[in-house]
Amino acid sequence: MTALCATRLAPAREALSAVAALAQPPVDVGREEAARAARDELAKAIYHRDEPGVISRLLRWLYWELLELLGTIASLSPGGWWGLLALLLFLVLVAVVIRWRAGALARSGATSPPAVFAEARIRTAGEYRAAADAAAARGDYATAVRERFRALARDLEERAILDERPARTADELAREVAAVAPDTAEPLRAAARTFNDVCYGGRRATREADARVRAADEAVRRIRRTAVVSTS
Repeated sequence: MTALCATRLAPAREALSAVAALAQPPVDVGREEAARAARDELAKAIYHRDEPGVISRLLRWLYWELLELLGTIASLSPGGWWGLLALLLFLVLVAVVIRWRAGALARSGATSPPAVFAEARIRTAGEYRAAADAAAARGDYATAVRERFRALARDLEERAILDERPARTADELAREVAAVAPDTAEPLRAAARTFNDVCYGGRRATREADARVRAADEAVRRIRRTAVVSTS
């Protein structure tokens, strides 16, 4: 009986509570409180989901700044935007030419053959020849080519046919000796090419390569001292 009465009286209690709430005076919210509440509400993430990120805003700013800069330059350049385009193409062409020239110079410098004597201690011609013979006997033709060419170069310096110059390259040696002994020009040029290819060009040395340098060495040993070639 009690439960039934409580169930029937519940709607009445709710109605009385609503009437009491309406009878209360409205809450007076100040301007600062309202502004703070509005800021707190707008700071919620739900209101900023569709806004661009920091990077997007930065890129957009850079884009408009660049457009403004190009517009200023176009207004000052003859021909307006067409003149600006021609200027940009010219600058690109200049950059390409400079890059190409720099690359060509770097390649030419990188492919310059090193000196004949790359070691700190320069031995005698006899020591170089002994090392070349020993290397050829064991089939190490790369060492034989290198040591035999150094032997002929050192022989020319020891007999004062060439002045001593450690920085001399194989090609320079062949040219300088050809000026004194033209008969040795061809075998020396062939030996110089073989020396550069094997020692600095990575080419595989063979018995024939050693034979070419050996022939140049024999030709050098037959030279009579008639003049001293000096490049100083």
